[in-house]
Amino acid sequence: MSRITALLHTHNDGLRLGRCLETLYPCDELVIVDHGSSDATLHVAREYGARILLAKAGHPPHFPISEPSWLLCLEARESISEALAASLYEWKSAERNGSHAFSMLVREETASGWVENREAETRLVPSDWQRWNGFLPVGDPSASALEGEILRFTVP
Repeated sequence: MSRITALLHTHNDGLRLGRCLETLYPCDELVIVDHGSSDATLHVAREYGARILLAKAGHPPHFPISEPSWLLCLEARESISEALAASLYEWKSAERNGSHAFSMLVREETASGWVENREAETRLVPSDWQRWNGFLPVGDPSASALEGEILRFTVP
């Protein structure tokens, strides 16, 4: 069975982090890379049993994962839908035939309601993934899509 490690970069996300971590029950490990938070971010992360790595300014991202795993990359303002959680459970027990990355749709909260982005984003990658766009994986057009959605909360 494949393992999933949720990977989130944080900076003063204490008010939104709990909602995100609450939905990550399909993940085997939670890793928070914190970038100097001065609020309750680290306290919330510890409450959910997350492993905390303190980011070093100017160093490239390095994610020491305890066991070979896949990385589910999210922002602290995002959560996963129940349908995506179910897909991740199914994915963990399935055989992979050549897929090297997986994508999912993102629904974003706006002042006028929820909007679904038309293109799926690559968010589930092997732990040795080398192509990053900031803190998220570079989009891979050959990534297989999983059912369900990432929910991005943008309205305060």
